[in-house]
Amino acid sequence: MAPLRVGAQAIAPNPPAVTWPTTANLSGLDFLPPGLQALNNDPGSNPVTLWLERGQQAWSDASTGPSCASCHGPVQALRQAVVGFPRLRVPDQRLINLEDQIQTCRQRSGKAAATDGLENEEVLALSALLHQTAKGLAWDVKAPSTTPADQAVWQAHLQQGANMFAQRLGRMNLACLHCHVQNIGRQLRAEVISPGHPTGFPVYRMSWQRLGSLDRRLRACYSGVQASMPPPGDPVLRELELYLKVRASGIPLDGPSLRR
Repeated sequence: MAPLRVGAQAIAPNPPAVTWPTTANLSGLDFLPPGLQALNNDPGSNPVTLWLERGQQAWSDASTGPSCASCHGPVQALRQAVVGFPRLRVPDQRLINLEDQIQTCRQRSGKAAATDGLENEEVLALSALLHQTAKGLAWDVKAPSTTPADQAVWQAHLQQGANMFAQRLGRMNLACLHCHVQNIGRQLRAEVISPGHPTGFPVYRMSWQRLGSLDRRLRACYSGVQASMPPPGDPVLRELELYLKVRASGIPLDGPSLRR
């Protein structure tokens, strides 16, 4: 069928519809168009490479005190530790994720607290480097092996996260499961709805033009359903992250990665 012409402009016929997967155990990368998948797989063009290079520099930076390497050795030594976050911080019974831990370590080594928190460029660069190192491993987030009381607190945080995943929010009156369980593979404007597994973080989103954390992405979902947005690092975000990572158990990490 030849394209129609209006004046000098050709109007091509509609392209064939793309069939997206509907399987619940897939990564978000499986729901990217082929062009973005190719960009994600090309280290020479993928913008995430810039953060990985910065992360490698930060790992050995001893300009203000001990470097990451001086305490932990090669970054590969923490490969298994990456897939165990978020963890219960026993003294105050709060959940902390990997970026929280990176911030704590930075301050311990003499660096000033990041005014932009979790979205600090160096924090994200180190997070990207650590996640890159853990590629291919699956999330293995477990209750602490300290006391039954700590395990009960961890379980309560997990249950709160599960409740949050099913709770309707905002003017749109939608819960996470309405998109990421009931409508996998369906189109939402330019996006294709994935199962919502956090295996590709931190992510470089084209709409952000920079790398961002899972914390930021979850807050963006609050905005998307027109709900009151929790502040960065809020306990409810850590509980939701805990549930999402337990839910994704067995699915290999493939981040840091690209998204629209």
